[in-house]
Amino acid sequence: MPELIKILIIYLIVANVVTFFVYGVDKWNAKRSKWRIREAALLLLAALGGSIGAWLGMKVWRHKTLHKKFKYGIPLIIILQVAIAAAVMFLS
Repeated sequence: MPELIKILIIYLIVANVVTFFVYGVDKWNAKRSKWRIREAALLLLAALGGSIGAWLGMKVWRHKTLHKKFKYGIPLIIILQVAIAAAVMFLS
């Protein structure tokens, strides 16, 4: 089981770093009126484990902070992911 936890931790770190920078790239593109990343893709990255990176990206890059689905959706995803992690740890 420790090996599985190690892999999961590495996955979550990578997912959050990637998500953080994707939010930054999208903000950079938005300022320059260039190609944008779909909102669904940004939310999917958060749902796939990058929720902390998404939240930090919103704060650092000041990106998508006024959109309700991000303003409330990202914190909700974080809460759900923490609850799932706590349930898995408690049941193990």
